[in-house]
Amino acid sequence: MVHPLQIRGQHFDMHFSGVLFWKEAGLLFVSDLHLGKVSHFRKYGAAIPTAAIPGNFDHLDECISHFSPSGICFLGDLFHSYLNSEWQLFEAWVQKIRCRMVLVTGNHDIISPHKYEALGIRVVPEIVMEGFLFTHHPEERKGYFTVSGHIHPAVRIRGKGRQSLRLPCFFMSTDQLILPAFGSFTGMHTMEKMAEDEVFAIADRQIIKI
Repeated sequence: MVHPLQIRGQHFDMHFSGVLFWKEAGLLFVSDLHLGKVSHFRKYGAAIPTAAIPGNFDHLDECISHFSPSGICFLGDLFHSYLNSEWQLFEAWVQKIRCRMVLVTGNHDIISPHKYEALGIRVVPEIVMEGFLFTHHPEERKGYFTVSGHIHPAVRIRGKGRQSLRLPCFFMSTDQLILPAFGSFTGMHTMEKMAEDEVFAIADRQIIKI
């Protein structure tokens, strides 16, 4: 269900949902929920069942119950686009969560920061703590280890025949960890693993180091 990870003397847990928990800080990091995307696509005729809408909130609740974080940091693309009917579900969810929340803005976060701040959610461009940089877009910054999202990383597993399987993954290079997208219907980008990279694929509620 979880896979431990030690980075620069700090201890983290990767969860099969795609979240990352920083034990020393008590913080839960979640990237690329893209809330509202189901309603956005349905508006333009996509045949996506409405039952998919509460799934993200159910999965968030499962993660919070497991880790009991003191804070939640959304690493960008919390909402997919403009306000729609899923905002009311988000408001109701926020009101029942008893820990502080921060949104690191991503390229899809076009909803006014005032809407989030009215819910008690702080909106920032990045977070810098204890030699770590938490941001939406992957970047290399001298002296920091970066934790980011945006790419929706995936890895392709090939069998002995022609069959292959593409799985979401945590993708770690020397100074950076890219989180998988948490949200449903977000798509994935297949990464090319170099010798120094570490890849942790997600399958059947497990994390498997490739």
